Amino acid sequence: MAMDGGWVKGQRYLNRELSWIAFNQRVLELAVDAKTPLLEQAKFSAIFSNNLDEFFMVRVASLIAQVESQSSRCSIDGRSAEQQLEAIQKRLEPLLKQQQQHLNRRLRPQLERRGIGILDHRQLSRRQKDWLASFFRNKIQPVLTATRLNTPGIPFPFISSLSLNLAVEVRGQGSGNRELIRIKLPKKNSPRFITLPEALHGERSEAIHLCVPLEQVMEHNLKALLPGRQITSVSLFRVTRDADLALREEEAEDLMEAMQTSLRRRTAGGEVVRLELSAGTPAAVQRQLTAGMGVPRARVNRVDGLLGLDDLMELQGINAPTLKQPPFRGSTPAPLQRCQSPEEGRQASESIFRVIRRGDVLLHHPFDRFETTVEEFIHQASLDPSVQAIKITLYRVSKDSPIIASLIAAAEEGKQVLALVELKARFDEDNNIRWARQLERSGVHVVYGVIGLKTHTKIALVVRREKGTLQAYSHVGTGNYNSKTAALYTDLGLLSADPALGQDLISLFNYLTGFSKQSAYRKLLVAPTTLRAEMLKLIDREIEHARAGLPSGIKAKMNALVDQGLIDKLYDASAAGVKIELIVRGACSCTSGIAGLSETIRVRSIVGRFLEHSRLFWFENNGQPQVWFGSADWMPRNLDRRVEAVVPVENQELVGRIQQLLELYLQDNQASWHLQSDGRYRAPEPAEGGSSAQEQLMRGV
Repeated sequence: MAMDGGWVKGQRYLNRELSWIAFNQRVLELAVDAKTPLLEQAKFSAIFSNNLDEFFMVRVASLIAQVESQSSRCSIDGRSAEQQLEAIQKRLEPLLKQQQQHLNRRLRPQLERRGIGILDHRQLSRRQKDWLASFFRNKIQPVLTATRLNTPGIPFPFISSLSLNLAVEVRGQGSGNRELIRIKLPKKNSPRFITLPEALHGERSEAIHLCVPLEQVMEHNLKALLPGRQITSVSLFRVTRDADLALREEEAEDLMEAMQTSLRRRTAGGEVVRLELSAGTPAAVQRQLTAGMGVPRARVNRVDGLLGLDDLMELQGINAPTLKQPPFRGSTPAPLQRCQSPEEGRQASESIFRVIRRGDVLLHHPFDRFETTVEEFIHQASLDPSVQAIKITLYRVSKDSPIIASLIAAAEEGKQVLALVELKARFDEDNNIRWARQLERSGVHVVYGVIGLKTHTKIALVVRREKGTLQAYSHVGTGNYNSKTAALYTDLGLLSADPALGQDLISLFNYLTGFSKQSAYRKLLVAPTTLRAEMLKLIDREIEHARAGLPSGIKAKMNALVDQGLIDKLYDASAAGVKIELIVRGACSCTSGIAGLSETIRVRSIVGRFLEHSRLFWFENNGQPQVWFGSADWMPRNLDRRVEAVVPVENQELVGRIQQLLELYLQDNQASWHLQSDGRYRAPEPAEGGSSAQEQLMRGV
């Protein structure tokens, strides 16, 4: 199978938006793959839908804004915003149809045969319907509000983004006038799928879990909410709104207050960029909805099946281990096994700081446990009386974060604690505001970064008094300080006591807190000051080596590659004969294998159980490889509009381990999609004894 990445013959670049859709199609392929366990199929289908929601809220919304402002801006491949919107719609239609067909024709029937039923109301027995009617009266009806949508002289009510709503056509008693009523599904008060008690499994005695979609429970019990009304039609609809936050930092006296105001605007809603309707929605209802919200026909999608399939993630709570991936719990790296905090009567043999002083420690999550590495580093720093200060950047933090607890404990012990909380982390803004307030109340010094830049770097610094001097301990990583995503994403990290690296982090934190205008660093490459220029220099050096007949090569792994300047430089390297291996999970605008342009460039995408999130850069350098990793993708926003940090790996043993890691990924023929010269991605071909990088890493290879 091949997937279209958005290239048209003769073009130099692939379209970013279409390339991203090709990535999300690879996610969908995991959902529809018969080899994927059934509940994992539901999970990947939910991820596919959630990804699309964000794509519409941000990327599609931006293109619509360009069209409405009559912008002449074109994409990297020369398409206007209008042309991109047309191409997006054309590319998504078959994917959405495939997702629904898989759910309705394969996944639901197969789950039902294995004892998990997502039942339609018409499949229920009288006892089951009676129980749901009672459930509706007691648990759902009290929180519902019915709102008229077509009251003359009254503005159309606001419909919040991503909410699910019933549009109910009713006729009053003795009246021929039709009214359109909107009832919002109370998903904050109720799950999307209402579980039937085991006592009501009836003839399905072998059933593990039976549930009914919330909208169907509501639809078949509406007479209790709308007494005296004749219900003539019931439809389900969902809107997606522009979620971009316009924040004018320079004019904001209080950044947190300005962010809260922007969040209220998001909640109040930007423009509707997509309206989803159940397939049977009457034409008259569609006209009233589109007119009331000002939605043009091109933004309306009729869905033959369940709307809001991101809610399929709820099925992960079902206790059916044979229908899921086996649970995975990483291990603790050998150097850190003797320095864990006391547990079940076991005492740590030595402190984590002594271990780090002996040599840099390379971390690869989730195969190396986040709890016993990064969290342990911050935890021991919070308790160690010799630690004077802790500094850390927080971009996305889990809701019950142990790292936050350690920072608060350190502040309460009188240590100097600095937390840079990025309030502009998209879709995590509200969560970060809450953490910032809690940290401030606990005595942590909280700052919000450099005006005009988003702080995306993942760095932590611990300063410890040792023998009358101050010693810096550093952590630089590719992933957030988030225990939840650390179990789901693959990320790299480095723990180091290198004094020069420690001084770089001190300088970088001073820059972030506004106390310096640092533009030069000893070891780190930092965006937006040095990273782009240094990456271009590193590629230029490989070009020089290739032209001189010396060993050359580039291997890079990242989430996205869409920066035109770096792509052009890779094309120059390809023309010089440099072998270039790229592992790009998502959007990639760089072509592969085109004679005279990208002949020596090979691009692949790994899509598997874990989200590949690490950014890693390898330069052959005439047989003396230089290796870097950090928080930055090769995208204009990462290189020019964010604070990012990329760290060198200098320990030769660790360089060797990274070489082995890259080879594992490059040899993957189970989860690796290859970009072809025509812009399409070729699926992995099943083979006996095939190699999956993630599976091998889970086995400790």
